[in-house]
Amino acid sequence: NLNVPVLIQASSDDIEKMDRVHRRDAFCGKISVTSVLYQYGIPFTLTKYHTCPIKSEIFKEDLKRFEKICSIVKKLRSVRLGQIGTRPNAFETVRYSEKILEFNGISIEPIDLSEIFGEIRRLPDSDPNVKEKIQFIKDYTPTTTFPEDGILKLAKLSVIVENWVLENELDGFAFQCWPSIQDNFGIVPCAVMSMFSEGLVPAACEVDIAGLIGMYILQVATETPSAILDWNNNYGDDPNKMVLFHCSNLPKSFFKDTKMTIHPIISDLKGDDHSFGAIQGRIKSKPCTLLRIETDDIFGEIKALLVEGNYTDDPLETFGGYGVIEIPNLQDVLKTLCKEGFAHHVAVTLNKVGDIVLEALSNYLGYNIVYPNESI
Repeated sequence: NLNVPVLIQASSDDIEKMDRVHRRDAFCGKISVTSVLYQYGIPFTLTKYHTCPIKSEIFKEDLKRFEKICSIVKKLRSVRLGQIGTRPNAFETVRYSEKILEFNGISIEPIDLSEIFGEIRRLPDSDPNVKEKIQFIKDYTPTTTFPEDGILKLAKLSVIVENWVLENELDGFAFQCWPSIQDNFGIVPCAVMSMFSEGLVPAACEVDIAGLIGMYILQVATETPSAILDWNNNYGDDPNKMVLFHCSNLPKSFFKDTKMTIHPIISDLKGDDHSFGAIQGRIKSKPCTLLRIETDDIFGEIKALLVEGNYTDDPLETFGGYGVIEIPNLQDVLKTLCKEGFAHHVAVTLNKVGDIVLEALSNYLGYNIVYPNESI
């Protein structure tokens, strides 16, 4: 019942000191240790090289990697996530099993949107926290325009959600970002969600709790903001490139340049006066890791799709938060995505941490991990 990550390290022998007094034989001893741990069903992590000096840069990197693995395992066993509202009616893709998550230590704290709206109505426009948040929003990113009513609504929403997050000790939340909030409050919450994600409280669109868990895992692995995007478009005829897009609530650190503007899709449905607050820009050209978590009710397990790739500088003119990504064997990844029933959302970090995530989720937490591009 050890139930914690274990790192196995063996010190290297010095070929100039192989006499009876100095020879360590840790090379062999490590194999004996791992054999017995395996027999007792105790999972363990290995160093990059079978042996290495304790005082070395190589082992220092092993320790840094192991620290991240430990952090993911520890935090996922007691994470608390919020759910604001219910999923959009058509989004059956983001359904999840709360029972499976709770069994694995992941707690969900729901709140109805009507409760959020009620708290906003009771919050005076003159409240000091609202005034402070208005300035924060204006400083966060450039805007195409400053509709004062829209900024005020975003500020009040941000204050109320922040209070709820703190009161419930939440590590992140998923939000019903359409259509109710446009009909009943007249904004899109994308900018507010972007600010939370940038501040390391991940916020997922469309009440995608499983997507939020992926965001949280990648954030813990990197200590940097993560985002949620759609597997959205092909990129010409290149079989290993595609467009990742959302409309968008990405954290501002993801972008080369960004601005706050009207949400073009919501504007078509509800009009400009109900669609201010989207964050738009091109994603930086950087290495990345993509993770999709699902609760598989058929098999009663948590499973995940895990791949690595690179955002590129390939030309693209579109809207929202977007970028061209290159993934080795992308067509195999997409086949797996479809055949295994994964949703159209995926969590992304602008770092390569696939090996860390794989070790934590598969070896210690028992998630069923699929990684079809074999680069991890």
